[in-house]
Order: sequence, then C-alpha cells, then structure tokens
Amino acid sequence: MSRTAGEMNKRKMHSYYDYSLLFLTLFLVCFGLVMIYSTSSYNAQRLYGNATHYLERQALFSGAGILIMLFVSKIDYRVYIKNFPIIKIKPVTVLYFLCIGLQAYVLIFGDVINGAKRWISIGSFSFQPSELTKVAVILFTAYIVQLAPRRLDKFTGFLRVVFLIAPLLALIVIENFSTALVVGVIMVAICFVASKKKGYFIFSGLLLVGAGALLVFFVPYRFERINVWLNVETHPKGYQILQGLYAIASGGVFGKGLGESMQKLGFIPESHNDMIFSVICEELGLFGAFALILLFVLLVWRIFIIAINAPDLYGGLIATGVLTHIAVQVLINIAVVTNTIPSTGIPLPFISYGGSSMMVILFEMGIVLSISNQIKAER
Repeated sequence: MSRTAGEMNKRKMHSYYDYSLLFLTLFLVCFGLVMIYSTSSYNAQRLYGNATHYLERQALFSGAGILIMLFVSKIDYRVYIKNFPIIKIKPVTVLYFLCIGLQAYVLIFGDVINGAKRWISIGSFSFQPSELTKVAVILFTAYIVQLAPRRLDKFTGFLRVVFLIAPLLALIVIENFSTALVVGVIMVAICFVASKKKGYFIFSGLLLVGAGALLVFFVPYRFERINVWLNVETHPKGYQILQGLYAIASGGVFGKGLGESMQKLGFIPESHNDMIFSVICEELGLFGAFALILLFVLLVWRIFIIAINAPDLYGGLIATGVLTHIAVQVLINIAVVTNTIPSTGIPLPFISYGGSSMMVILFEMGIVLSISNQIKAER
C-alpha cells in the first residue's frame, strides 16, 4: 500500500552513526593487542625482563587512539575545510604544510632505526611523520578535488592535483618508497572516483608503474629486494621471509593454538611488526587467517557504504581515501608475508606493533564515523 502525502511528511529523519564500523574497529584493535602479546612476549622478556613490554606500549597508544577516534567522530568533518577565525586559513592547509615541514625535518635530523631514517624521537617515544602524511593527503586531495571536480574530466586537471601533492610525495620517496606508493595510490583513487572520464587513468597508471620501476632499479638496496624475492631460499637476506613462510606452512588449517608458535621464538625477527600475519597463520591456521581477512573485507565494505551515502562530495572522497589506505596496506602486507611481492615495510592495519600507525588509522576511522554521523536516515 502506498503512503499518503501526510504520512510522508510525518516521517522523521535522524543522524546515522555506523556502530557496525565502530564494533569492527574495536574488535580488530583488541585482536591486534592479543596477537602482539602472543608474538612479542618471548623477545620482550629476553630484552627487557618484562613479557608485556610491547603490549603495554601498544595498549597505551591504542587507548589514546580510541579516545581520539570517539572525539573526532563527534566533530563535523567539514570543519577541516573551514577557515580558522582571525587568521583565515583552513586546518587542512595547515596540516599539509606541517607534514611537508616534518618530512623535511626527518630527512635531515631524523633518527635511524633498523637502517632507515624515518622517525622523530620525543623522549622515550618515536613517531613516523609519513603516517600523519597519509591523513594529510586524504584530506587535502579530497579538498582540492571537491573545489572543482569537473576539472578531473581532463588529464590537465589530474596533473594539477599531482602537482599539488608532489612535494609531499617527493620528500617521502627519498627514504620510504613503500609509503610513497601507498600515498600515491590514495591520491589516484580519490581522483578516479571524482572523475567522470576514466580513460586517461590507464595512461597515468602506466606512467606511475614506469616511475616506480626507475626508482627501484636505480637504487641498489631496492633492486636487491627484487633479487631476494626471486631467490628467497638461497639469498642471505631472504631469511625473514623464509621463516615467515615456514610459519604459514606449519600452521595448517586450524593452527597450533594461540601462543604456541615456534617461529616467533627468535626465528622471525621483529615478529610483532610487519611479519605478524605469518604468526597468525601459524597459531590460528588458514581458518584464522581467512577470518581476519573477512573482517578487513567487512570493514572496507562498511566504509564503502558510508562513501556512497555521504552527504556531500568531500565526505565521499575522504571515505574513499581511508578505504584505499586500509585496503592497499592490507594487500601489500599480506602479499609481502606470503612472498607474492618483494619485501617492503608496510604494517598490517590495527594489528602490527606501532604507535604512529595505530593512532593515525584510528584518527581516520574517527573521521569516517563523523561522516556517517552526518548521513540522514529515515526513522
């Protein structure tokens, strides 16, 4: 039976808050803490005399990140493109130039950890400016695209966006090619979604692949990773990946049981970091691995739903950027652990140890929840 005009007018609209996305996020954070304790307790006890050393630090950052996420989720996401009072400058612009400054600083004065100069230390804590840069690129790219989305129907419009993001990309790629790749894909994904004409993106993709190949083949340590990937069983530097493959193979279908991994006992270096997925496979088996992948698929799906229902283009593009960020990092991390692609340092979102990445990804989730909170649904 069709509704009358009076009934239509009586329908009330209310704000929609995606509690499914919130639950998935919190579950992944908690699961990550469990796996960090499982993978790091042996080394933490050996190095620091405290089996919960890494767990305590990660729990601290996770707790702070969750509070930030909940706070940000209640702020209208459009505040980032509104001028500050008096100085008449937008927060997104401030964040963009702040990240340029931080990336330049880390190249000159940054701390070297595990052979890479990517960190800035503050007391006993350190953070990677490149993680904050991912947020800046999402917000800034979405902002400049929504100002004139029809410009992206032409290749020159896309080049304009690339030109504006290029300074950040250039500073990142000097020391961190993998993060620059993630940032570049985020930028292209936002532009692709906003453009009505997709043809020139094929050409742009070929140019991006060509530029990436040059950056790999003409930098010795990056080219060496290709050799390690192709000869993982015989190359001296293939040890970590090989041990990770042993862990995956030994886990079988249902795994050895939580906490029962052998490879984490000094065989896989830094098993609580980028290689944590291999220990998940060993302890929880293929069943646990596929269950985790399914959780990520559901998370991405919820963000996709928010993106297509966002109240404006800016919100939709931000959600697209966050979706791309999570999906690309999950794909790269799992591909590296399974030796599908050459080794690169990309953490598994919500799961790998790292305060910077955890707080940034939770901040992004707060923005996505803020977008969902602005969607009006019928009661």
